[in-house]
Amino acid sequence: MHALDILGDPVRRRIVELLADGEQAAGEVGRVVQAEFGISQPAVSQHLRVLRESGFATVRAAGTRRLYALDPEPIHAAAEWFTPFERFWRPHLDALGTELARSARARRLATSDSPAKEH
Repeated sequence: MHALDILGDPVRRRIVELLADGEQAAGEVGRVVQAEFGISQPAVSQHLRVLRESGFATVRAAGTRRLYALDPEPIHAAAEWFTPFERFWRPHLDALGTELARSARARRLATSDSPAKEH
């Protein structure tokens, strides 16, 4: 299964986002996902299984808990797939960065040129 097939599901994308913050217990992931998507615990377990079997997540036992972590390699593979398409958004992001830098510089100059207020 292609990485984008795995990430195409909003529940799995959310789980990947949660795991990007670091290793988490399956129960905690389940609580967040159940609250946000209104799905059952078995459905969350299925999504975790898909992520594990596709290589996106690893799991380790810690007593009775199962701790899930993100494996970055499939994320890198998905990012590589997008590389040829960066030409469509890269110039826009570069222009935005330039404009943000200009605005920040203008604010700094305006602040440094204005006289200090007296109290």
